[in-house]
Formats: sequence, structure tokens, C-alpha cells
Amino acid sequence: MEKDSKKKTSAKVMIDLLKKNGVDICWGYPGGAILPFYDEMYHSDIHHVLVRHEQGAAFAANGYARATGKLGVAIATSGPGATNLFTGIADAKIDSIPVMFITGQVGTKDIGTDAFQESDTYGMTIPITKYNALIKDPDDVARITQEAVSVALARRQGATLVDFPKDVQATTTEVDEPGEFHLQEYHYKNPPITGQLDRLIDALNRSSRPLLYIGGGIISAEVSKELREIVEKANIPVTSTLMGLGAFPGQHDLFLGMLGMHGTGYANKAVMECDLIVSLGARFDDRVAGDTDEFASQAIRAQVEIDSAEIEKRVHVDIHVQGHLAEIMPLLNKGIKKASREQWVSRIQTLKEENPMVFNRVEGIIKPQYLIHRLSERTGGNAVIATDVGLHQMWAAQYYTINKPRNWLTSGGLGAMGFGLPAALGAKMGRPDDDVYLITGDGSFQMNIQELATLKMYNIPVKIILFHNGFLGMVRQWQELFYGERYSSSVLTDCNPDFVKVSEAYGIAAKRISKTDEIEEGLDFLMNSKEACLLEVMIPEAEKVYPMIPSGHRYEDMISFDPKSEEGETFSVIPHKSGDRK
Repeated sequence: MEKDSKKKTSAKVMIDLLKKNGVDICWGYPGGAILPFYDEMYHSDIHHVLVRHEQGAAFAANGYARATGKLGVAIATSGPGATNLFTGIADAKIDSIPVMFITGQVGTKDIGTDAFQESDTYGMTIPITKYNALIKDPDDVARITQEAVSVALARRQGATLVDFPKDVQATTTEVDEPGEFHLQEYHYKNPPITGQLDRLIDALNRSSRPLLYIGGGIISAEVSKELREIVEKANIPVTSTLMGLGAFPGQHDLFLGMLGMHGTGYANKAVMECDLIVSLGARFDDRVAGDTDEFASQAIRAQVEIDSAEIEKRVHVDIHVQGHLAEIMPLLNKGIKKASREQWVSRIQTLKEENPMVFNRVEGIIKPQYLIHRLSERTGGNAVIATDVGLHQMWAAQYYTINKPRNWLTSGGLGAMGFGLPAALGAKMGRPDDDVYLITGDGSFQMNIQELATLKMYNIPVKIILFHNGFLGMVRQWQELFYGERYSSSVLTDCNPDFVKVSEAYGIAAKRISKTDEIEEGLDFLMNSKEACLLEVMIPEAEKVYPMIPSGHRYEDMISFDPKSEEGETFSVIPHKSGDRK
């Protein structure tokens, strides 16, 4: 433990440690209980981005972390400032995204007295953080800060929070280095490899119809390259969770796209035909395995997972391995033998051809699936795509071909509307040289629409595609299919604003399109802009997402789009078939 003859305020100790850990940008909104921290940050070279709502800070830091792999940092004051972060904290926790949250708190003497803008931030965030702490002693600031950073980035990554009383922030201390942690090593060090790795390798070598089911853990562990080597060496097809998109090249001929509730028909049928399914960095969530007993029940089921709590939490597996994928994947690659598997690979291609993504194109009406497909073609599948939550999210996952890790940013486990706009601006600030598109809907967009001001203030050139159908679209689809077409509180048509005028009021260029022959002009408007811009796209209110497996049902119950159900020319596309392995 080092001591400096010149004492520092506790706030400066925390800021200096963040800087040492590579933090050079953060998002936040000041208030009384966090002002000593902000006063110290005024003299720091950490770039602070002033959002317009604390939830915007949480999601911006989240988007930055997803897009860069670095630690995101969000800051708020006590009471309502802190509670406004909670949705973003829960989102980072469930999607395993490394974000550290710093909240101001009332003075230590006032804690527990219901003081002005006091809330039990520490107590309320225990269930939605990997680690949290209320600092009461200035000499603990360095240690607690480093623990919060280390735990956020370690093992299964996630959210951490430090609650920082106002008087402690301003108090000086000589302790500016962390010293020894007060945590067991398993909180911040990778676990040893345990389980049945040799048995898994043997099963893969023996299998004639293996399938890899990948999740966000591949991206977090930075093992996309190793994954591709294994896949091409042994000719093993790959399907992905929503969070895993981009971990394997979307245009690769062995990629099947997303599986599950709104997965591709060919991915879901491959799950029903494989003889071995291996989960890599995924957790068998309810959107993938609705009926846990029947999910791939004909196959040997294997799970490779860093978090022991996720092993067999929902689905029984025959083989399990616990450990960090960065250490496991090289061992898998070494043990797996070369194989052609011509019959299985041929069957995969047949499944794609027999079950393409399908919708009807109607003269004069914009189909969102087609617009996203054209965006994918025109960007080469290489743009960073952020989404909100709803129909547009699923269309984007289905029709935009994500080719690189960290190019797909979406609220997966929590499904938080309002995620998209702040996440996109955080991603763009982390990767200024890459094009960042937000695909959103008229419901989600209004939840954090105020962050248009942040885009304008900092000249962040995010390109926004806003699908306007006048409904909470995903809610409407469920109400139509399962609730007798009773559209209870899902109609937005009569109260939506003029989004073009709203955007222009914030100083952001906007354009509206409503006909098929305007699609290319609209995409030109977005792609040619060097500043933030918004394209409002008018789409049919009844447009749905297919395929669909109803909640809790088996893969055999998958509902596919019936081209005879509406007029128009049937358009089919296989986003995950090119034959290109370069």
C-alpha cells in the first residue's frame, strides 16, 4: 500500500484509478450528491458525456462496452438519479456486459434518515449487480474502485456499482492504491477447466450431425477466430442466440443464423435433426429452449460455460465443461479431427433452400424485411447495428447479416425498450471510424428520444432507421394471434408525433418514406450523411415476425409465414448462404 505525502480527495483517487484502468470516457448526469466527484472530474482528462436522462447514461455505457469490449462507466447522483440507472444496470447484468456504475449518496451521517434524495441504492442493486459497495471510509476508495473494475471485467462479465456518499467524496486520503482485495479470487480470476472436456472432444469426433449453438460468451471471450478454425476444420454447422450474432460470420455457408422463438426455419430444423448439440457461451434461455424437455431431445446435449450456475439451470445436458472459452477453445481445436461431413453439410444447405426467410412484397408498400435486407447488402453486413426491442429487433436479427463480432448491439435478456438510441451513441463514440445504424420502432424510440440532444451536442453521426407502424408491434402480434385481436393499450397511431419535425427540432436532418420506390433514395440519404440523421419508414400496422415458436412450445410447433395469407409477390432470401470462406 503506497502513501502519498500530498493527500488526494477520495473522488480524485477513484478518477485516477479509473484512468489507470484505461477509462477515458464516461456518461452521466450530475446532481447535488455527486458534485464533489464532478468537480474533480472537471480537472481530469476523462471525457464526460452529458446525457439527458440517467437511463441514457446507463445504456450509452452499455453500448460502448458491447461495441469495444472495454469497461463502460455511467454516473448519476443519489435518489432518483441512481434509480433511473436501474434498468440499464439490470440489462448489463443479464447480458454479461462490463459496466461500472458510480452513484452519489447523501452524507454518511444522513444515511438511513430518509434525507432529501436518499435511496438505498446499495440494497436495491444487490440482485442486479455482480458486485456493489457503499463506501464509508475514504481509505477504502482505492480498493473498492479496483474491485468493482476487476469484477466487472472478470469471468462472466457484468455490472458493478459503487455508492459514494458526498462527504466521503470530498474527504482526503493518503491511500491511493488498492492494496489487497477483500474478495475471494473466484470473483475476479478465471476458473480452472473442469468437467468432461475429453468426452466432449470424443463426442464431436464421433458425431455425424453435430451442431454448435453459440452465444454472447464467444464474443466476450474474444474467441471468434478460434471458433471459425474449429468449424472449418471439422465442417460443423453453427447456429446462434440473439446475443451471439456476429461471433461467426453471417455470410458463411455453415452459418444457420439465429435459433429459437424467432429463429430461422433452417436453424430450428437443424436443431431437430442434429445428433449432438454443443452450447458454447450460451445459457439455454426460454427464447431458445421453450420446452426444455423436448429441446434437441434426440441429440446428445453438451454445454461449455464459464458460470457454474448456468450449467443445467434449465436444460439437462449429457456433457458439461466449465471454464473460460479463451482457454477451452484452443484445447478443442487441438483435439478435434478434420472431417468433411459431406452428407450433413449437404443437408444443411438443403434445409436453407427449403426453408428460406419469406415475406410478400406488395406494390407501393414498404416491407421492413426488404429494407433491412437492402441495408445489409449495401453495407456488406459490416456496419455496427444497434436495435431497440420489438418487431424491428427481430427483423434486423433475421435479415441483416452480421459478419463481425461486436457489430450487433441489442438488449437480449432484459428486452429493454429505449436501449437503442443511447447504446448507438455510446458505440459510435467508442468506434468513431465505423458506421453505426440504429434500427428502432415508434414505441421504443420515444422512451429515450431526448438523447437526440446528446447526438447533436457532441456531433455523433448515428444513422437512425425508425419503423413507424402506429402500434407496439410485438404486443400487437401476440394480441392478434393469442388474444382474439383485442388490441388492449397497444395502439399508438393517434398520439404519435411527427418524428421528422421532432428530429429537426433537435437540429438533426430527417426524411420520411412510405413507398417501395423510395427505399433506395432513403438509404442514400442515410449512407451519404456525415452527421446524425433519421429516416422515418412507414410500414403496415399488421406486419409480423415469422417464423415464430409460441412461448413454451416445441420446435415442431414453429409457425411459418404463409404467402397465401396476403396479396403480393413472395420474396425469399437466405441471408446466411454464400459459399464464401475467405
